[in-house]
Amino acid sequence: MNVYICRKEHFNAAHRLFNPKWSDAKNAEVFGLCASPNFHGHNYEIITTVCGQPHEDTGYVIDAKRLSQIIQKEVIVYLDHKNLNLDVEFMRGKLPSTENLAVAIWDILFLCLQKQEPSVKLYCIEIYETPKNFVRYYGK
Repeated sequence: MNVYICRKEHFNAAHRLFNPKWSDAKNAEVFGLCASPNFHGHNYEIITTVCGQPHEDTGYVIDAKRLSQIIQKEVIVYLDHKNLNLDVEFMRGKLPSTENLAVAIWDILFLCLQKQEPSVKLYCIEIYETPKNFVRYYGK
């Protein structure tokens, strides 16, 4: 029996969607206002879903507070009030789309959970860029 635990966290960040191989005109055509040279920002929400068996002694798959601490320490501290293009090492050299951000966060949390909480498996990273636009990533 797998039980799925979800934890929602929040961060604010700026980014610019711009492919340097393309002209300014093509970037504007594809990315619209998101290609602005002055960047733009979002109030992101990230929902991390993990799964596993409830522990016999606690009934928890993982303590939600512990899951929050891991997400905060390994991911949010590097993203909150940052520029995804300029300030975030794990996004360096990547177009900072929400899709690429979800994959990068998965990679970080997957390894971290394997080391720190081996009985817990990462199931899904869900990132809301806006209330209407969001991405779900279930790993490789």
